[in-house]
Amino acid sequence: MAMDAKNKTVVKLVGVVLTMGALAWASVPFYDWFCRVTGFGGTTLVSDQGADQILDKTIKVRFDASKERNMPWEFKPVQREMEVRIGETGLAFYEAYNPTDKPIAGQSTYNVAPYAAGGYFTKIDCFCFTEQVLQPGERVQMPVTFYVDPEIVEDSEGKYLHQITLSYTFYEIDLPEEEEAQQQAALATGNETNLN
Repeated sequence: MAMDAKNKTVVKLVGVVLTMGALAWASVPFYDWFCRVTGFGGTTLVSDQGADQILDKTIKVRFDASKERNMPWEFKPVQREMEVRIGETGLAFYEAYNPTDKPIAGQSTYNVAPYAAGGYFTKIDCFCFTEQVLQPGERVQMPVTFYVDPEIVEDSEGKYLHQITLSYTFYEIDLPEEEEAQQQAALATGNETNLN
């Protein structure tokens, strides 16, 4: 009888541990989903089309760029700021340059400030949706298409916003497999040439 009580306790403890582990595992994707849906923490929204209406009221959008400490690229906004009508589709560009002698892959994170604007700043298309690979000496201009949702003027905090800052931070990631294979093949060819 005492053995049954111990077994039940062990089973309950294992159940609690498994449940806590599952909740911890699910919390990251759930938090990411929550931020994307609500704009919480300055996370922007995503749409495949522009706003339904354009208001006569304008808002200034500032563009900010930074990079992780060891990221060798140069990265900056082409235009520091623009004024757009609320609901109007805007197009801005960021520039990246790889000054090294090897291909480098990067991915960007992003947010908007103030955080209250996150639920109203909507991206239609963005370089940040995919990883970027720059060849040695390559310079590219990367677009972001966006709008500020007209519902911002109804929000208790949003209606007082006159400026939104869109920020990107680039960090280095592993090269995609095909790019890595090409680089290895080029190195091997270079080594064979040097040996001859």
